[in-house]
Amino acid sequence: MTDDAPAAPCCGLLDTPLPALDDPEGPRLPDALPPVIDAHVHLFPDRVFDAIWRWFGTHGWPIRYQLHAHRVVEFLVSRGVEHVVGLHYSHRPGMAAELNRWMVDFAATQSHLVPLATVLPGEPGAAGILRDAFRAGLRGVKLHCHVQAFSVDSPEMDALYAICVEHDRPMIIHAGREPRSPAYPVDPHTICDADRVDRVLRAHPTLRLCVPHLGVDEFKEYGHLLERHDGLYLDTTMTLADYFDVERPDWLLGVRPDRILYGTDFPNLPYAWDREIVRIAEMGLSEVDLAALLGGNARALYGAPGLEPIA
Repeated sequence: MTDDAPAAPCCGLLDTPLPALDDPEGPRLPDALPPVIDAHVHLFPDRVFDAIWRWFGTHGWPIRYQLHAHRVVEFLVSRGVEHVVGLHYSHRPGMAAELNRWMVDFAATQSHLVPLATVLPGEPGAAGILRDAFRAGLRGVKLHCHVQAFSVDSPEMDALYAICVEHDRPMIIHAGREPRSPAYPVDPHTICDADRVDRVLRAHPTLRLCVPHLGVDEFKEYGHLLERHDGLYLDTTMTLADYFDVERPDWLLGVRPDRILYGTDFPNLPYAWDREIVRIAEMGLSEVDLAALLGGNARALYGAPGLEPIA
């Protein structure tokens, strides 16, 4: 599939793999861009990455960059990305603690990495797993409603939200309804919607919660939530790349420019690594808003060593 081929469907049942794009990629980020932090990069042990890529090949889309963790960070940093926020998630009880230990050890070798934890909501000892991860230095926690089969307003989530507030760590949750696939253990449309996120933020007003993919496909609803909740963040991941057959919500970047983060989903992409940032750079954002989107907001959200605000 070429770069000008029809976009892949986004909304509706994803029951066959989406196509890959053979679009060109740049050798590195343009020098004119402000400092870039990719706030949505997946990192897993090799065997887990291999399993994820097999799943995507069958149920999602072809993975263009089948790079293991060390090469993921090296690839992005060598192309001008200043820091990467490393995300992972568990899908069965007992897996999260092991993944968190792996992330702590991996982060010790990576000066450009902001490492996050994971936990499986409802698993035995979930609260202790998350506390241990934060005490070990992980800078936030990533969850995925579709994969982990939970809703953001499930009762077992309250303790996890409280721990994030207690440790001043953000939570990143794939809480949007899309993509919808029969390969998930639950229909995302039955457990995900913006109203549930609204209830969580009203119940936990000091929680910092980031919803990836700009909340696709409920852009209007998440725009309203941004206006209502100072603790809500969104990231751009895959939504501004003109890959999915959905009208690009450029307007959403202007609702709260201090609450939108740039992210990619690298390395699990069916197109060029810089496809989305090229389009963002062409949007005509002000210098202030572009700097905030590409790096400043991630600095503010994570406050990790090496992510001190730029004077």
